[in-house]
Amino acid sequence: MPSRIAVLASGRGSNMQAIIDHFDNLARERVAKVVLVASNKADSPALIRAATSSIDIAHFNSADDGSELLSLLETFHIDLVVLAGYLKRIPPKVTRAYSGRMLNIHPALLPDFGGEGMYGLRVHEAVIASGARETGVTVHLVSDEYDRGPIVAQWRLAVNASDTPESLAARVLNVEHTVYPRVVEMVAILNQLEATRTD
Repeated sequence: MPSRIAVLASGRGSNMQAIIDHFDNLARERVAKVVLVASNKADSPALIRAATSSIDIAHFNSADDGSELLSLLETFHIDLVVLAGYLKRIPPKVTRAYSGRMLNIHPALLPDFGGEGMYGLRVHEAVIASGARETGVTVHLVSDEYDRGPIVAQWRLAVNASDTPESLAARVLNVEHTVYPRVVEMVAILNQLEATRTD
């Protein structure tokens, strides 16, 4: 049975769409399926994208202790939680319940250029300002601290002398769309294998 994925998104949902498309386009047996897209913003474009794809959507209060989000995930029998442009800290109650089963992608090579407030163009501005010659994407497990969970995968790319924060962001996002769905698939497979061993 495919793993049931919930995607949490605050913005446009382009990584969410890349994940949905990846699993829809697999020629072999599907190992996972996005069954829920939830957002802390009722007007998030990601919710519209998901509804267009006939995926259940939900809006939740991100200001509580995580009880509402956890109840939502349990209601939909979620196996794996994927953050895709979700900009709020996940409460400890939720990260502990989904330890090893919650992923995030960051548009830089962690542990550098991560932490609270480091998202979007801020990350790419910091990379360029530092004089770094390379950047990339990092997929990591979510912990109680921003961008500090164990790293699952990284992909590097060069910072060009002509790069602006906007041009760098566009190139990094293209890499995210390639890397993230494949890492989500890999983690879904590994979690299924682990569940089989413990049954």
